[in-house]
Amino acid sequence: MKNLFSSDFKLGILGGGQLGKMMLYDTRKFDIQTYVLDPSDVAPSRIACDHFEQGSLMDFDTVYNFGKQVDVLTFEIETVNIEALEKLEQEGVQVFPQPSVLRNIQDKGVQKEFYKDNEIPTATFEKYAFAKAIPASSRSYPYIWKSCQGGYDGKGVAVIRKAEDLETLPEVPCIAEDMIPFKNELAVIVVRNVSGDVKTYPVVEMEFHPEANQVEYVICPARIDEKVAQKARAIAEKVSKAFSHVGLLAVEMFQTEDDEVLVNEVAPRPHNSGHYSIEGAFTNQFEQHLRAILDLPLGKTDSKVASVMVNLVGAEGHTGNVVYENIAEIMAMDGVTPHIYGKKETRPFRKMGHVTIVDEDLTKARAVAQEVKKKIRVIAQ
Repeated sequence: MKNLFSSDFKLGILGGGQLGKMMLYDTRKFDIQTYVLDPSDVAPSRIACDHFEQGSLMDFDTVYNFGKQVDVLTFEIETVNIEALEKLEQEGVQVFPQPSVLRNIQDKGVQKEFYKDNEIPTATFEKYAFAKAIPASSRSYPYIWKSCQGGYDGKGVAVIRKAEDLETLPEVPCIAEDMIPFKNELAVIVVRNVSGDVKTYPVVEMEFHPEANQVEYVICPARIDEKVAQKARAIAEKVSKAFSHVGLLAVEMFQTEDDEVLVNEVAPRPHNSGHYSIEGAFTNQFEQHLRAILDLPLGKTDSKVASVMVNLVGAEGHTGNVVYENIAEIMAMDGVTPHIYGKKETRPFRKMGHVTIVDEDLTKARAVAQEVKKKIRVIAQ
């Protein structure tokens, strides 16, 4: 094994947002030398890495030249130049998760075809060159429209209730999929190291903001029947095996009214649905990702305590220099830990931080989370 700690070994991270910043908590713990590339000169990760470069994640030369400086390269965002990653991999740089995995995930149309080809349960769908090419007679309303590339946090997704709803959508490759009547939105994080060892985290339940289509609360463990939880973890493992990824894979799923579990989409990186693990699990997702890509033994994924995570997003009507109202008040509550991401400017629904609430009693943790949500406000000066 390479000497990873307090050495000349270099880990590169593409993307310097909050996920990169939280990963750097653990590189600091292990004294692993880190290089970060991000387009913004005020990226949250800048303060915590050993070497920071500003540049486009989609530019071939920028990504390639950055990657040539490091021993292992990972990413905290999927919108990166895959061709550069492939060339780096060919030239001996270890890239995890692998570019081949990213190829199957970056385009939602390709991702959905991958599920179909690998007999992974998912909603029925069709691919189209653009929204107006979807024939009105092809499916019943309502249904879901998704852009094949670039969508996140509710962007690039729309509910189509009538033909006219297609008129305002961008002219980009897209998919139309059945709208699934579901009881719960669930997620399972699967971790796989270079040696092929695999572990899953407990199933979490996600509650969404009705307007922004963003996760408001992540609840661990999910309040579901144990048989459904076992099914969800088994499907997540099947997805992981199909991709043969190295690192973390967050698998988002629907629990239908008749307790079937359907895969919605995946993310090959640390994920919002795993933030609870920083306080709530024996091994947090960021440390686990590092263990996996550096081929270290995987840590215990069990929860130490019940957890609820609340996303902190910019308040509607507020754009500008950020102010967090009532932080001290929520910190006075038992089991409450805020995480501030380091973004200096807020705007409506922008992810600015999260708060974890832990308690032996999940019902109490959820009640405290509701109070936290009421008290804290992310506004502009």
